[in-house]
Amino acid sequence: MDEYTAPALVEPGASGNLTDAVVENAREAPDDVLFSRRDADNHWQDVTARQFLTDVEALAKGLVASGIQAGDRVALMSRTRYEWTLSDYAIWFAGAVTVPIYETSSAEQVRWILEDSEAVAVIVETSQHEATVTEVRDSLPALTAVWSIDEDGTIPLDTLATVGEKVTDVEVEARRAGVKPQDVATLIYTSGTTGRPKGCELTHGNFTDLTANATEILRSVVGATEASTLLFLPLAHVFARFIQVLCMASRTRMGHTADVKNLLGDLAEFQPTFILAVPRVFEKVYNSSVQRAEADGKGKIFHQAVDVAISYSEAQDHGSPGFGLRAKHAMFDKLVYGKLRHALGGKVTYAVSGGAPLGTRLGHFFRGIGVTVLEGYGLTETTAPTSVNTPERIKIGTVGRPLPGVGVRIGPDGEVLVKGVNVLKGYFNNSDATAEAITDGWFHSGDLGELDADGFLRITGRKKELIVTAGGKNVAPAVLEDRLRAHRLVSQCMVVGDAQPYIACLVTLDEEALPSWLQQQGKPEMSVAEAAEDDDVRAEVQRAIDDANKAVSKAEAIKRFKILTIDFTEENGALTPSLKLKRNVVMKEYAGEVDALYS
Repeated sequence: MDEYTAPALVEPGASGNLTDAVVENAREAPDDVLFSRRDADNHWQDVTARQFLTDVEALAKGLVASGIQAGDRVALMSRTRYEWTLSDYAIWFAGAVTVPIYETSSAEQVRWILEDSEAVAVIVETSQHEATVTEVRDSLPALTAVWSIDEDGTIPLDTLATVGEKVTDVEVEARRAGVKPQDVATLIYTSGTTGRPKGCELTHGNFTDLTANATEILRSVVGATEASTLLFLPLAHVFARFIQVLCMASRTRMGHTADVKNLLGDLAEFQPTFILAVPRVFEKVYNSSVQRAEADGKGKIFHQAVDVAISYSEAQDHGSPGFGLRAKHAMFDKLVYGKLRHALGGKVTYAVSGGAPLGTRLGHFFRGIGVTVLEGYGLTETTAPTSVNTPERIKIGTVGRPLPGVGVRIGPDGEVLVKGVNVLKGYFNNSDATAEAITDGWFHSGDLGELDADGFLRITGRKKELIVTAGGKNVAPAVLEDRLRAHRLVSQCMVVGDAQPYIACLVTLDEEALPSWLQQQGKPEMSVAEAAEDDDVRAEVQRAIDDANKAVSKAEAIKRFKILTIDFTEENGALTPSLKLKRNVVMKEYAGEVDALYS
């Protein structure tokens, strides 16, 4: 199949915007709990629909009183927290446009986004963020105000409520109601794996129309009784942002945390019914579980439980599990699976995964233990989801079927093209880039994929990342990299081989997993640098590569590898904030190591 379009279940609205859900929630269900937030004593405190509307209106009045005009761009630089969502909706209530900035961004990245978006104000989280903005402020003539969420800032965000006391309800309502579906809601800058990031113009209609249709097919997830989620991904990323909007529209209770190191503790307290994460999170959960089991001398039992979980899930695709398999599954549910679910809070039944392929084995494992991962696909330019697996229609190993109101076409060269309610309006102040990316309404994703006979999409690689060996063989690195990263010892990897006689790979070790692996092998403690040269470690990485090579032909297989002593991270510039490889950066930094692989 070359094209599949899912008819809209909810037709695009001729009026309305993202703020309507806030007003309707407060009117129709004022006492419903929409948020749980940490208070000063670090306890979870409920926020009702009525209270959220009050908080949003007070902040919006402050923005209006401070001179923010309809259509102005207001930047937002903060970790994931309640005030992020509060500020986002307040900006929309004031008729303005939110420009997210990752809280880890450098001064140069901050300068570019503020300059290119022509932002007139910025809300930061901390005094450190404020210092970053101050460092580049002299080159930003349009920037007139900087507010800080934390009280140690020069102008705390709380002061806006006082400033806005003289602004009337009528004035704010006029601003709010004046926003149309076609108006831009946010400028989200692409991660910029190459070149300058571009500002994606996503409209109120992009979000509201896509949300209305997504809610229809995900009712058992977001519409379930007492449905809730704990957001821990950056809200500067479109994936988490869409879930924020989806929760508001479906009245799903939402919490925020940026403390990933204490994530399991937060999950245990909050007890969400579904979570969203990138595949690396699921890989970490699986690998750490293996580590603990083997360290406790229960490795054999755990691996048996893994095999049963996978077989149990696979059997669901072919009718139902047999009696013997059900009996084994019930036994391991008490011994293993229940403990894993408890670690996620005890109530999680669904997880939404995006950003990169999860892998068939992990998909079956998690469904087998009772946490179905609904893998989806999308980009910033498509307001996050283009396609997603649903509880009722799922094919593990695919990213699901297009959402209602969205069409997917596979181009002659295998590129995934997208058309529908979710496609961006354009790139801000960049008509050339817009014209290059959108042809006859079809957005060119840059990803390679396939549609099966049922309309399920499978992503096979990235068009610009396609490697062509000296022998003319086309190799999609993602197939190998995704499988290789699933190994507990591997943190990151990058396949190389463009214009070379064979495929090779750079590998980094997982510093957290290394000590327990060494202990289990009866080996002494060693640093990552020492492990990179250790024969047993290299042999284990070779076994992981051999396993990854099973997914490709001999001509595409990894022939040589180099273990690096430094991991690829966002901090050292090798990864984007959404954990995608900056291949050009890695190739430049490790040119010598790559050359040595072919010497």
